[in-house]
Formats: sequence, structure tokens, C-alpha cells
Amino acid sequence: MSTAELPDHKQLPESDGSAMPNMQHPPQTEMLNQCLIPVLKEIHPDGRFCVAGDCFIYFKHTQPVLDGCRAPDWFYVPGVLPMLDGEIRRSYVLWKECVRPRVVIEYVSGDGSEEHDATPHTGKFWIYEQAIGAAFYVIFDPQRSDLECYQLVNGIYQPMTASAQGRFLIPAMRVELGVWEGTFRDMTGAWLRAWDPATGKMLPLLDDRAEAAEAGLEETRSLLTEQVHKTDAERKRADEQSKRADEQGKRADEQGKRADALAAKLRELGLNPDEIPLS
Repeated sequence: MSTAELPDHKQLPESDGSAMPNMQHPPQTEMLNQCLIPVLKEIHPDGRFCVAGDCFIYFKHTQPVLDGCRAPDWFYVPGVLPMLDGEIRRSYVLWKECVRPRVVIEYVSGDGSEEHDATPHTGKFWIYEQAIGAAFYVIFDPQRSDLECYQLVNGIYQPMTASAQGRFLIPAMRVELGVWEGTFRDMTGAWLRAWDPATGKMLPLLDDRAEAAEAGLEETRSLLTEQVHKTDAERKRADEQSKRADEQGKRADEQGKRADALAAKLRELGLNPDEIPLS
């Protein structure tokens, strides 16, 4: 059967009916998307990349069909559009796309044996390495605050070495991945986060950016309010100075009028005011 005759994402099952392993998985995926998608948009200014979570990657047409797919908790594919022919992908079908995922991530929910299973044709580790061929395989264990990263080297996953900070550089996404202890969506624990390798700073979430933007707006409002108050104060001082100048002008006018009246009186008495000595 040629690839043209094989089923596509609309013809293959998009779910096996199983439930989410635990309630941390959705917010963990949300966290990854919040911090990584802005970076991926910089890498792909044309928008040609795809990220997904708990979505099937079909690597082989089998019977039953679900034996030929796996659903990583999160994965990233470069060079493909988020939608396929104007439709949202129901799954990612390798024999139709021909672009392999660059990074796959699994969150450990048990003892980790499933994520490390290298059994040919069935184990996740083997499938991501040999069948799907993702360049990087990341295993995150939130219960043990543990992170492992593997890189595909000559067709075999080689364990990567962490930095002194315990983080792993993933060149495909220009980030370092590491474990962050904190609270997200009212849940406190270990989370998989990303850092900027150039600065060593943890990449902000959209929530952080929104808070920072709000703080920036509040600071701007405070500065503007302060400037308005200063302007009002300066206007008041100017008004007061103008009033004082007006009062001084009025007093000068009154003194001039009195001087003119006195000079006129002196002239009536036959005296020339200009000839009267001042002392």
C-alpha cells in the first residue's frame, strides 16, 4: 500500500478513551506552552511550527491502528503549519507529514518504567528513538523533581549532561530545560520550566508578562499622576506670581497717581515739583 492510500489524520482515531493520568498534566502543558511558544515564534517568524500535547503521533500503519501510535505529553515539530490544509490536526501522521518531531516530552506519573521502556516496537523509549526519531527525548518526573534529557546521536539516544545549575540545553528550541519548585494554578510542587541560556534567566509565563505589563502600566499611571500634580503645582505658583505681579503693578499705578496728584497740588501753590530738592 502506498502512502497516498494510507489513512490520514481525519481517518485515524484521535483518542483511545483513556483518562488523563493526573491533574498536574494539563497545567504543566499550559506552562510549557506559555514559556516556549514565544521563543518558537522567534525561531519561526513565518509561523511554520506545531506544538501539541496528548496528541497521537502515528508512526506506522498497523492493525489494530492504535498499536502504531503514541501520544507524548508534549511535542514540537518545526517546519509545519499549526493547521493542515485549513483544518485542525486530529493527530500527527508521519507518513503524511514526513517531518519528524524535534522534541518529545513525557511526564512520569508512575515509577518511570513506562517512559524508559526500550522494548522493540512497543516501549515508549524505543518508539521515540527508533520509530518516531525525535531529536530530543525529555522525561520529567514531578514526584521526584527529576529531569532526564536524551539526544539522538547516530540513531541512538544518548543521555545529556546537565549544567551546574541542573539544566539541559536544548539547541532545537534555544532554551535550557530545568526543574522549578513553585506554585502554578494553585498547585505547589515541581514543574518543568525553561531558561534563557544567554542570560540564565527563567523565561516568563504569559501570566508573568501580564503582571509585568500591568505593573508597568501602574508605574506609568503613577508617573503621569505625579507629573500632573507637579504641573498643577507649577501652574499654581505661576498664577500666584502673576497675581503678585498684578498687585505690584496696581500699587505702582496708585503711587504714580498719588505722585501726579501731589505734583499738581504743588503747582497750584506756585511751586515747581521738579525744582524741589529731594533732601
